[in-house]
Amino acid sequence: MTFPYKLVATDLDGTLLRNDETVSERTRAALTATAAAGAAHLIVTGRGVPWTRHILDALGYEGLAVCGQGAQVYHAGEHRLLTSLTLDRQLAGLALSKIEAEVGPLALAAGRDGLDGEVVIGPGYRVHDGPLPSVMAKDPAELWAAPLNKVYIQHPRLDDDALTTAARAAVGNLVDVVMAGPGTVEILPLGLSKATGLSLAARRLGVKAADTLAFGDMPNDIPMFAWARRGVAMANAHEDLKAVAQEVTASNEDDGIAVFLERLL
Repeated sequence: MTFPYKLVATDLDGTLLRNDETVSERTRAALTATAAAGAAHLIVTGRGVPWTRHILDALGYEGLAVCGQGAQVYHAGEHRLLTSLTLDRQLAGLALSKIEAEVGPLALAAGRDGLDGEVVIGPGYRVHDGPLPSVMAKDPAELWAAPLNKVYIQHPRLDDDALTTAARAAVGNLVDVVMAGPGTVEILPLGLSKATGLSLAARRLGVKAADTLAFGDMPNDIPMFAWARRGVAMANAHEDLKAVAQEVTASNEDDGIAVFLERLL
């Protein structure tokens, strides 16, 4: 029997990666067997390239990767950025003023464009522990000093879901707002999603949506599931993603991708 898909698209955090940011031997073996059966593996992550490169290098991953919530198509083997979409900073500023008019002051961080674009952390923004490249802004104006892919927002009281809902209602059609993970609500260029980046990368690979199997765990994976032929949510996934998934597999800690691929193989 031939493998039923030509492309396997996987999110990173909470999906391909275990909670310690490693990929199990079982999952590596399943992806290798899937490649031998004729299906390419494509990583599709909300992380920008600077926050993704070290993981791809550690995996020995040399293909294309979609990063920055779809803003960047990156060639991992060549360490080269193929496409990159930036956020209009004036529109972002206007959107933030509209959100703050509804919910009060926000803490901000900003992801700069490019292969080496740091995440600039504004006053009061809570940073996740880890070795990822970030710089603390001494002056809030530093957040806006260079081209950006996205702006991260946090609220002192609202949880991620409530902040996402309130922000979407406030911004209208200025920008997109997405919840990408715990404590990670992002402002993106209007119309940008993992699906736009995935479709660009798939076209370069000569693969169609009807040939694609996608795995994810967060609401930012919803457009990817809508684009792909089949969307599979992890057991640890957000309920909004489970609601649109065709299937639910085991968690990222329990080799959910491998469990599903082994069944197909």
